[in-house]
Amino acid sequence: MSSKAALKCSRLCYSLSQLPVSARAMSGVAAEGQTVTAAWGLRAEKVKTFAIYRWNPELPGDKPKMQDYKVNLNDCGPMVLDALIKIKNEMDPSLTFRRSCREGICGSCAMNIGGVNTLACLTKIEATNKATKIYPLPHMYVVKDLVPDMNNFYDQYRAIQPWLQREDEGARNHGEQQLLQSVEDRAKLDGLYECILCACCTTSCPSYWWNGDRYLGPAVLMQAYRWIIDSRDQHTVERLDKLRDPFSVYRCHTIMNCTKTCPKGLNPGQAIAEIKKLLAGIAKKGEPGLEGTATVTRAGL
Repeated sequence: MSSKAALKCSRLCYSLSQLPVSARAMSGVAAEGQTVTAAWGLRAEKVKTFAIYRWNPELPGDKPKMQDYKVNLNDCGPMVLDALIKIKNEMDPSLTFRRSCREGICGSCAMNIGGVNTLACLTKIEATNKATKIYPLPHMYVVKDLVPDMNNFYDQYRAIQPWLQREDEGARNHGEQQLLQSVEDRAKLDGLYECILCACCTTSCPSYWWNGDRYLGPAVLMQAYRWIIDSRDQHTVERLDKLRDPFSVYRCHTIMNCTKTCPKGLNPGQAIAEIKKLLAGIAKKGEPGLEGTATVTRAGL
């Protein structure tokens, strides 16, 4: 071996011998300077702050307040509802909110998240350092924490009589015959029947904030239109007559907050506009494309 090759080899061995020393030195600095929150094969801890509206009417003199909760996102589901359930199960069992299906179908977990009325089960947690603020639906009486009083909303829904009304109601063989409907008439119900009555749209409407006792609100009016336009319903005139007053429909000023905030992507503003056209005589319901009944088909046992 030449002298030059031997020199290169010795330099390489010397540099390799220094690696363990450097690694030990770096680990010592890390141990002294900061706490290591991650290890090989594990994700770094991601802490998210949720500022949640709290109020307990059972505590005398208790006033509404915002309470912060810190949640490790690595140990939590991706949705805001997952974080709320984790907080209730592991941190504060007194936290109160509604929830049921966790699939955006029941509408129970409607609340104001980050300034937007939406469903907690459909809202992803924002992976930012900014705290997520959660309130109950705005401009409604609060039962406790994130639970609003829905009584007025459901009373208004009941007032529109949300069921089929026909002249032959007594003569029909209920449970044995079905009412026929054309494909075109059935298509008119698309974008209406999907409403889950979560009240996100209604509580985002300034007109409802001001006249919630007399104005029916976007959600209820969209359901009213759903039954008005149904070709199988025969009480269209009576339904429209109940809406002929200055407040039930005409407090809508087409602000369109309802359509912007709907978590199901529906358009209550358009439904209200269609009701106004029917009331003004600009539009007509038209005759059913298909009438009659048929025997209900039952699956064999």
